[in-house]
Amino acid sequence: MESKNTHFLQPLINFIEIIASNLGALLVKSFHYLALFLIGAAIVWAAAVEFLSMMDKGSASIEDILLLFIYLELGAVVGIYFQTNHMPVRFLIYVAITALTRLLLELVFDWHNTAYINIIIVCGGILLLATSILVLRYASHHYPSK
Repeated sequence: MESKNTHFLQPLINFIEIIASNLGALLVKSFHYLALFLIGAAIVWAAAVEFLSMMDKGSASIEDILLLFIYLELGAVVGIYFQTNHMPVRFLIYVAITALTRLLLELVFDWHNTAYINIIIVCGGILLLATSILVLRYASHHYPSK
């Protein structure tokens, strides 16, 4: 008797599952776009604040310009992710290289108070990240994802 009731209710259960699945997909996609928009807005806001700070200061140092490049790359990551739904890891590595370059310039400009090992460590980090980009490019060229 119970199998008859289950058989009778199966179309209703399938309909409810389809509605729940579609609603869940809509909510996830909506949250995804909202989060990307908020992240993009935060990047634009931070870049604008930094730019206004440079204008107020009356000059821009190389560190300031590199920070604007970091914001630019982060904006590109958000834009690419928005269009393709794929996280471009290479761009994140470019951001890390730019951040380490910015740190390296701060260390070099304050070389009187900097231990040389710190400069070597930062340079090693940049070299490691640059090598990882080469590996990623080689792998994506020879072993493309489907």
